[in-house]
Amino acid sequence: MTTGIVVLNFGEPATPDRAAVVDYLERIFLANADLEDAEDPAARARQLAERRAPGLIEEYEAIGGSPLNEQAVAQADALQARLRDAGYDATTYVGMQYTEPFVGDAVDAALADGVDRLIGLPVYPLCGPSTTVIALEELREALEDTESDVPLQEVSGWHRHPDYARLRADAIRDFAGERGVDLAAPDTALVFSAHGTPTHYLEAGSRYDVYVEEYCSVQASLLGVSAYEVGYQNHENRDIPWTEPEVEDLVPELDAERVVVEPVSFLHEQSETLSELDVELCEAAEAAGLDFHRVPIPHDDDRIAEVLADLVEPFLADFDPGYYQLRQCQCRDEPGTMCLNAPRRS
Repeated sequence: MTTGIVVLNFGEPATPDRAAVVDYLERIFLANADLEDAEDPAARARQLAERRAPGLIEEYEAIGGSPLNEQAVAQADALQARLRDAGYDATTYVGMQYTEPFVGDAVDAALADGVDRLIGLPVYPLCGPSTTVIALEELREALEDTESDVPLQEVSGWHRHPDYARLRADAIRDFAGERGVDLAAPDTALVFSAHGTPTHYLEAGSRYDVYVEEYCSVQASLLGVSAYEVGYQNHENRDIPWTEPEVEDLVPELDAERVVVEPVSFLHEQSETLSELDVELCEAAEAAGLDFHRVPIPHDDDRIAEVLADLVEPFLADFDPGYYQLRQCQCRDEPGTMCLNAPRRS
């Protein structure tokens, strides 16, 4: 049986082209239109996009464009190679939420190749409503629009995979060693920086903040660090409350000589890491007299492909996903959407 695996991702413009940036932002704002009660959501999304674009274009110019898409394709290719080496007839297709190739493009390509089934795999370790959940919804809608009878299976949150936890802890430990930083020293502050989310989603039932807190706690334990901080990178384009504390408010107030920042929500380098952290947060930290160290994303770690392969293997080999501790997702109310976050039912 031929399986198509749609590797779902956010996407980001590779160059600071204004038209591409505005279109990208407009799609994001329209997808999250329920955060406001706008009379014309499409017009409001365009307005927000036009307002945000100049700043984002400056960020892309400063970092030389975003490497997210290139790194996402490399991860998908590595997953495909890993699965084929294991004897599975599987092909990966990259589907981006907000830049080409879009989720619908990935579905069309897979169906054109004659796949017998599809698996949706969001490359978002921490399950969130505007990333994992929306991406899977878009995938199902795109498939339904084709009127194809190809079955679709879905994987959602997976930050609890033990090998993933280990590889990220290894990346932090190795980086600190290279920089000569003792993570357990009293004058060193370890800060986990997570992508923020509007509190609207948390009030509606999202457990994203819970996932962030438990993941950071495990990372600290693996590193042997007892004290750490969690901050959020918020995008306050709308006048609505977001997760707190903001990392840019948190870091300058630290009682330390140096800060090590780990971007926990990301599996690729992108504007949120290369600009928001490496430039903006670094400037804030250094202005407060702190030595600033940001852990690189281990996007090319070979173990990532192994983790992703584990997540889809039960569907490829046709055995109970529960054997790999995958259970019915509670963040996405769609029968058959499996994750590692849901509690075991008695």
